Amino acid sequence: MIGLVQRVSEARVEVNGVCVGAIDSGMLVLVGVERGDVKSGADRLLQRLLGYRIFADAEGRMNLSLKGVNGGLLLVPQFTLAADTRKGTRPGFSSAASPDLGRELFEYLCEQARNTHRPVEFGVFGADMQVTLTNDGPVTFWLQV
Repeated sequence: MIGLVQRVSEARVEVNGVCVGAIDSGMLVLVGVERGDVKSGADRLLQRLLGYRIFADAEGRMNLSLKGVNGGLLLVPQFTLAADTRKGTRPGFSSAASPDLGRELFEYLCEQARNTHRPVEFGVFGADMQVTLTNDGPVTFWLQV
């Protein structure tokens, strides 16, 4: 699984003009599912997200985790993260999970996040979403488990 992590001062996701998820300070994570991914990978990704130290401490160093700052977590499914972009001018998606597996693992990740962290919000799998964010820093990391 892939998590494109962005430290944000605010973020929201809309579907058909309706806000389906929004957070203040925290993490917006675009989530990609690849062929062969399993639930244990989703568990590991969530563990890393909640413990990843990307928030400033009193000295301005990235020493605090999402849990440490009680920040919001907004998970948004993004199929295109699994694209193969090494050749040509058009991405290939042979390494992406099937829609059924992608939905299953994204929903599992959301359920586990809901059970372990607050506040947590979600995008909608398979929907045409508009994501708005204010990247704080900017700080962006690619996590792959």
